[in-house]
Amino acid sequence: MYNPQLETFLCVADSGSFNRAAERLYISPPAVIKQINLLEESLGVQLFARTHRGLTLTKAGHSLYQDAKYIIQYCKDSVTRAKNAMEESDSVIRIGTSPMTPAQVLVDLWPDLQKRCPNVKFQLVPFENTPENAREILGNLGQTIDVVAGIFDGTMLNLRKCAGLELSREPICCAVSIHHRLAQKSKLTVQDLYGENLMLMRREWSHYVDMLRDDLWKNHPQIHIIDFDFYDVAAFNQCENNNCVLMAIENWRYVHPLLRILPVEWDYSIPFGLLHSPSPSPTVKRFLKAAGEIARERGGALL
Repeated sequence: MYNPQLETFLCVADSGSFNRAAERLYISPPAVIKQINLLEESLGVQLFARTHRGLTLTKAGHSLYQDAKYIIQYCKDSVTRAKNAMEESDSVIRIGTSPMTPAQVLVDLWPDLQKRCPNVKFQLVPFENTPENAREILGNLGQTIDVVAGIFDGTMLNLRKCAGLELSREPICCAVSIHHRLAQKSKLTVQDLYGENLMLMRREWSHYVDMLRDDLWKNHPQIHIIDFDFYDVAAFNQCENNNCVLMAIENWRYVHPLLRILPVEWDYSIPFGLLHSPSPSPTVKRFLKAAGEIARERGGALL
């Protein structure tokens, strides 16, 4: 589904030399060099600067490196989704999972769901959490993935052209590096955030986040708000590497091992639940109805 020379290119870039790449790929160095030369020729760009000190990526190489990783992972995920789509059983609910959209909430629901939907089975479909995948998967729920768990509101649902079943309201928390000055606290106050860089999703992504933003901007100008565009592991890395504070929910506590998620003494929360197609199949409808009933019985305390 993609040019196999891309995998050779990534291996050379990660190894720093043709010889080391050849060892990892179990082929000869001349074969590696030939593949890279053919790739550069077909693309019409130079990917590596070759010096007596070794290989370094050119600007074009750096650009292709990031895209190649995405292309290869996307193709692998596409094959997985295609295989899952062959599942003809009407009783299978295909659950999309990624670090930012864990399936734990459904694991917690499983005992009660089995009682209401005894024939339903879960099929986990892993995907890489990228802006491109989010647009495709959420905009086409019901095709290869039926349900994804996550935070949302009406603004986000309209943006992604999908529907959502609210299972709980999750308090908005803050994530900090385990080395951050606030990491030893058990709970934060708004004043604890004075002087900090607080990472919030850009305006118009979520009504609930915008309410928090406006409150902080008006009443707590001592907090420096940093906008970002998408929740993925890179955002968590930015928080840890730059010693920032990141808006988060408790359900993301396992996304990054070097971050702690702390509650904050404010009255802001965000809906958490199941994203699904606006026109779900009968099986998914029954599943969503059962999940909603269980959530109401538990008072929204599912996490």
